[in-house]
Amino acid sequence: MIHPVRIRTAGALLPVAAVLLLGGCGSSSPDQAAAKGAESGGAGPSPTSGTSRAPEATTFANITGVPRDDAPTAGTDGLVVHPAKAEPVLDRPDGRAVATLPVQQLRGPTWVPVVDRSGDWLRVLLPSKPNQASGWISGKSAGLRTAHSPYVVKVEVGRRRLTLLKSGHQVGRWSVAVGGGRTPTPAGRTFLLANLAPEKRTPSPLVLPLGTHSATLDSFGGGPGTVALHGWPDSSVFGRAVTHGCVRVPPEALRELSRVPLGSLVYIKG
Repeated sequence: MIHPVRIRTAGALLPVAAVLLLGGCGSSSPDQAAAKGAESGGAGPSPTSGTSRAPEATTFANITGVPRDDAPTAGTDGLVVHPAKAEPVLDRPDGRAVATLPVQQLRGPTWVPVVDRSGDWLRVLLPSKPNQASGWISGKSAGLRTAHSPYVVKVEVGRRRLTLLKSGHQVGRWSVAVGGGRTPTPAGRTFLLANLAPEKRTPSPLVLPLGTHSATLDSFGGGPGTVALHGWPDSSVFGRAVTHGCVRVPPEALRELSRVPLGSLVYIKG
């Protein structure tokens, strides 16, 4: 196994994606909710992988026929995988191809967590809609890179608190801002999808999209409603439910989260 790596996407590559993510993280209001705005994971549709038989499993996709994560609170051993080539995603071991797992997500490398095994097959979480989408890939693929992440992020929406663990030990715990009543932060098991450094460092110098989407709002600013962890310049929001689903964190938390490898598990408890 290789050691987990931290991948940071340069701000010059994805300024629009980062801006759109933050664009939906303002204070929640009935008018904004009715307009079906939300945090966005990018500026437009993702490129295709060249296959017409199955869609790419990206934050932009809505994939049918995928199994839902049936153990959204269960732990794992931290195994994460990266496809060096597009990998078929099946609905079950030796089953039907329902998607392909691309090499990149938001112009950075695709890393997804392994949440189950069956023989040589690995069940991974996908960044696509519906939330908690998963699928099976072959663990024997020559193009599959593996690593282990010691990190776990826990978000307690009710307590408006984020806890970061490394090898089971607490790195830090912080009061955070979460989604408002009409635009809640979606619960379930997800993962760190990307690490974006926007050209404009306010309201956040770093944006960390997750593999989950708003459950109540369809899109914002032309993007798919991807939820993210990010900073915020006004500390008065921490401890409040005021966003469209994103989790706003204080500067110290953002610094620690920037060290977390892509693919690491994020548990969101309602």
